[in-house]
Amino acid sequence: MQSFTLYKIVFTIAFFLATVVASAQDISGTWKGALNIQGMELPLALNISQAEGTYTATLDSPQQNAFGIPIDKTTFEANKLTILQNQMGMEYTATLTDGVLKGTFKQSGQVFPLELTKGEKVTKPVRPQEPKKPYPYASEEVIFKNAKAENIKLAGTLTLPKDVKNPPVVILITGSGPQNRDQELLGHKTFLVVSDHLTRQGIAVLRYDDRGTAKSEGNFSVATSFDFATDVEAAIAYLQTRSDVVDVQKIGLVGHSEGGLIAPIVAARNKDVAFCVLLAGPGVDGKEVLLTQGKKGAELNGTDPKDIEISMPISAKIYSICANYKGESSKKEIKTLFEEMRDKMTTQKSKDELTDNAISQQVEMITSPWMRAFLGYDPQTSLPKVTCPVLAVNGEKDFQVLPALNLNAIEKGLKHNKDVTIKQFENLNHLFQTAKTGAFSEYATIEETFSPVALEYISDWINERF
Repeated sequence: MQSFTLYKIVFTIAFFLATVVASAQDISGTWKGALNIQGMELPLALNISQAEGTYTATLDSPQQNAFGIPIDKTTFEANKLTILQNQMGMEYTATLTDGVLKGTFKQSGQVFPLELTKGEKVTKPVRPQEPKKPYPYASEEVIFKNAKAENIKLAGTLTLPKDVKNPPVVILITGSGPQNRDQELLGHKTFLVVSDHLTRQGIAVLRYDDRGTAKSEGNFSVATSFDFATDVEAAIAYLQTRSDVVDVQKIGLVGHSEGGLIAPIVAARNKDVAFCVLLAGPGVDGKEVLLTQGKKGAELNGTDPKDIEISMPISAKIYSICANYKGESSKKEIKTLFEEMRDKMTTQKSKDELTDNAISQQVEMITSPWMRAFLGYDPQTSLPKVTCPVLAVNGEKDFQVLPALNLNAIEKGLKHNKDVTIKQFENLNHLFQTAKTGAFSEYATIEETFSPVALEYISDWINERF
């Protein structure tokens, strides 16, 4: 009888342990979700593995072309997951509920809700236009200094076509935000593709990392478009010392987005610029660029029309305050206006995007030196002074720099220039990809990096003149 009882106890314990083991959840696999950052989604994927009771993980951010980022600490206890990535200053904590990880993503003081569900492993997107080594041209690593900015060193790449003596040369100028020499964005290396095409067509190209980015020195966070203009002038000065490989009388500027604002600033005061190509460059002031961009972007993102109508006049007030910035008092005014916007929103979705934390982030971003300079500058200041040949192109589906509005303004500003070409390409977005809607969410999903039609048009235009 005693042995039977003992048997029952052992059996019961064994059964209990088996039940616990069976019910313990193995979270190995890929967990996918998206951060909502100011109305735009940033997809993320956690790849979790388990070996001998220990979890490890990597992080993918497909839109940023970042895959396999190692996670420093991964724990899963009592249905609670904790992920730490020290270099990024990132922490994710979540509870597994009904097959969904529901938690909070924190990075650099910013906090976002993030839900993850199991899915297929993310594969690195195909970018068929990216050139593969060996290239059919020479590629040289270069460093040049900006004497107007404490002699900071700017690092770049100079590509030179084979069998072409002293070719024309272009300097590529990146768009807004810290960009490397390839203007690597959302898995696309736009400037690598542009540089490769132009060099194959007999045009030398200098592209470089923005100051404070990748291998270049300097402080990006306090710089404005006018500071970046001096970096371009430093690039011109460097190329003028390279008469051994390029024609120093044929130095041109090719700028994308903000780069299309900077190029005329430089060309207006520097007659050594032989030509300019403005890729989705603004022709109206920064306030109008952001207002029209915000409206179109919200429409593409499915924002309620009533909320768009409410936000526009308040946004206009915010931008005016920034353009005439007066320190902390301006920040307080802007914060109050964002709170007023939130109170007036008609949908919960719009209200949720304006949390106290999100408003604080917006206030700091919108009062940065770069933004204040951008909002206060009108391209019509420099465009009438540009006398060299200019090609201004844009995509019909560009929501960031609206094509008709800005191309018409550029044409107006250049009305006394004798060699101006204005071109709008059908079905191309802000990055000059063939797109369906032009929305930001499409950028990373499109295989094409830069429309071949647009590339051919640009190289033909340059070669016809030089």
